[in-house]
Amino acid sequence: MTHILFSATCKYWKYIRFHRFLQNMSHSPRVLSIQSHVVSGYVGNKSAVFPMQLLGLEVDFINSVQLSTHTGYKNVKGQILSEKDLADLIEGLTLNDIDFYSHLLTGYIGSKSFLKQVATVVKHLKQKNPNLIYVCDPVLGDNGKLYVPEDLVEVYKTSVLSLADIITPNLFEAELLTDIKITDVDHVWKAIDVLHSKGCNTVIISSAEISQNPNSLSVYASSRTGKVQKLSMELKKIPWNFTGTGDLFAALILSWMHKSSNDLKQSLENTIATLQAILKRTVDSINCGGDQIVTPQQKELKLVQSKDDIERPKITYKAIIVE
Repeated sequence: MTHILFSATCKYWKYIRFHRFLQNMSHSPRVLSIQSHVVSGYVGNKSAVFPMQLLGLEVDFINSVQLSTHTGYKNVKGQILSEKDLADLIEGLTLNDIDFYSHLLTGYIGSKSFLKQVATVVKHLKQKNPNLIYVCDPVLGDNGKLYVPEDLVEVYKTSVLSLADIITPNLFEAELLTDIKITDVDHVWKAIDVLHSKGCNTVIISSAEISQNPNSLSVYASSRTGKVQKLSMELKKIPWNFTGTGDLFAALILSWMHKSSNDLKQSLENTIATLQAILKRTVDSINCGGDQIVTPQQKELKLVQSKDDIERPKITYKAIIVE
């Protein structure tokens, strides 16, 4: 009899704790971010976690790799997390009953086996919370060059895209995921439709250089969740390449989509405003005269110095509604 009462009491308190946790979740969103980490600099989780925290989200993070710096530096050392390591970490969260998240964000994944394990993690977290929002930044490459093994592309196509709620590829990544060569705006919308058909409710092409103006950069976005929207933005291109901007973009989109109740237009405008402010501050900080070579360290994003721009972005570009 005592054993039965004890068991019933345990189940009761577990029930109470779980529902209190659900109540807290409605006020305090909780994100799990799985992507790369660097000791020095701002890419991957170093670029994504701080902005999400500033915007009021609780963030847990798993580092798919841990490197001394990003790979643009001359010498890079570090460690790679295996799929078993990832499974072990998720199991530890599960055993402690703290594997309930409102959002999942994934970025750089370096191997096919690890990406397959990520798909398993997504399914597990969505089973625990069917309302979980999965934001996928499919970090594959840029400017026609792959950063990862080619076999990851097929895993994204067959296993990951159908699980994603929001996806933020650049133009090259969108081409890889849809098998469409994108050379004009019509191709952009065709690629976006393909990604929608694979299950992604919100698709954002984070950077596209297809305008006749060589000094401009375009962003395209489409949402089929709630209010159906198709949007485009044309920005003045900053003639420098920076590392970590895609990771920052995905984190800001996740945050603002939550804060704005999935208003894609507002989220896109706030995200671009913050990104532009950070890039301008970074460029202004680089004192390069004459033939001086700009080092990777000088081009690290001025993230901490841009705290106000993250919390209170000043809109500089408006998104245009596409009919």
